[in-house]
This record gives sequence, structure tokens and C-alpha cells, in this order.
Amino acid sequence: MDIEQKQAEMIDHFVKQASSLKGSAIAPLVLEATSNPSLFAFSEILAVPSVAELERTESATLLDTLRLFAHGTWSDYKGNMARLPQLVPDQILKLKQLTVLTLAESNKVLPYDKLMQELDVTNVRELEDFLINECMYSGIVRGKLDQLRRCLEVQFAAGRDLRPGQLGNMLHTLSDWLTTSDNLLVSIQEKIKWADTMSEADKKHRKDVEDRVEEVKKSLSLKVKVTPCKQADADFRGHEEMYSETGGVMDYEEDRSRPKRRRHPIS
Repeated sequence: MDIEQKQAEMIDHFVKQASSLKGSAIAPLVLEATSNPSLFAFSEILAVPSVAELERTESATLLDTLRLFAHGTWSDYKGNMARLPQLVPDQILKLKQLTVLTLAESNKVLPYDKLMQELDVTNVRELEDFLINECMYSGIVRGKLDQLRRCLEVQFAAGRDLRPGQLGNMLHTLSDWLTTSDNLLVSIQEKIKWADTMSEADKKHRKDVEDRVEEVKKSLSLKVKVTPCKQADADFRGHEEMYSETGGVMDYEEDRSRPKRRRHPIS
């Protein structure tokens, strides 16, 4: 069972219980809820009418305790110990776990020095044991302990209840993200259109090149067919001339081989 499902079941359980209780009778439920190892969200319990009615009553500290666990940190508790009930060890552990989640909201690399200060931890070994055993094994945080850099690299952290006024900031952030996404989508569509245009131009160019190649092939084919005929004709004329010239030479040689006639003087 994942942490989200456990959360949902625990919230439903405590909301039903709180709805049936009034005044100081809610005190045991607050203690149980803020000590439960599977519960890290308290806004739904705070929204129960019988719990909200504790405001400005003798049991108002119960409401303050729930608010501390919904939005606060260990440092917040130390700064308001005078008006808050003393926490039991399970509550202290829970509030320190919630402190890590709050720190992870704004920074995904948490220095050991910062964590030790916020959690009242005196040495690195104690801090790493807490992060591994109470945060990672419980499933509220996933990350890597970098002993060389002395920090926790957060890969995942469970979300906490929204603080008063935080919803407006979140809506503004989501609105900015939506605007950026729309602009990115328009840019992507323009690039797709440009790519399609270039593809068509490339296809046309390729077709022109192929047509030109075919024309060259046809031209070369015609030249090959015509050239042998012309060559044969030239060879025939060459042989004819050779035989003609040879005959002339033979006649000339034959004429030279004949004995010359002596010329007798005419008496």
C-alpha cells in the first residue's frame, strides 16, 4: 500500500471520529492523529466543524497543535512552546519529519548543516540515521545522501497541507505554467509546419533531380546507339582508302621492277 492510499484511509478515519466529538473530548484524537506514523496531512481534520469550534475556547490549544502539524516546523514549535502543549516523543518525531518535507518544498539539495540546525541534530551520523530510517523508509522522501558534499539530494518528497495564502501563489504559478505550455505548443506547431514545408520542398527537389537524371540517361543511351554506326562507317571508309593506297603502291613498285628500256639513238 503506497503512502497516498494510507493517507486517504487515515484522513477518512480521523475525520469521522472528529465529527462525533465536541470540546475537550477531541484532545485524545488530536494526540493520536499527530502521533500516527502514516498521517502527514491535517487540513481535512481542521475543516471539521466541531474542531473549528475550538477557536477561542479553553481547548483552543488543541486547534493550535493541529495547525502546527498542518503547516509548521520544529523551529516553529520551539518558538511557541510557551503557548503549546508539550509534545510526546512520537509527536516530536512526526514534526521533524514534516520539517524535512517543508525544507524540500523550496530546495531539492538540502545541506547537512541546514538540516542539523532545523532538526536539533548534533552530528552527521545521527542525521543520516534519521533521514534513512524515519524519512526514506517511511516513504515520505526519496533521495540520495551525498557524504562528500554533505547534503541530501531530494528526488521526491510528499506534499504538506497548503498554508494560508499559499493557494493563491500556487494558482499564480500554475497559471504561468499554463501560459508557458501554450506558448511552447504554438512554437512546436510552427516548427512542425516548417518541417512539413521543408519536406515538400525536399521532395520536389528530389523529383527534379531524378527527372534530370533520367533525361541524361536517355541522352547517353541515344549517343551510344548512334556512335557504333558512325564508327563502322568510318572503319569501312578507312579500309577502302587503305586498299586503294596499297594498290597504288604495288603498281608503283611493279613499275620500278621492270627493266628499263634502253634508248637507242635514232639514226
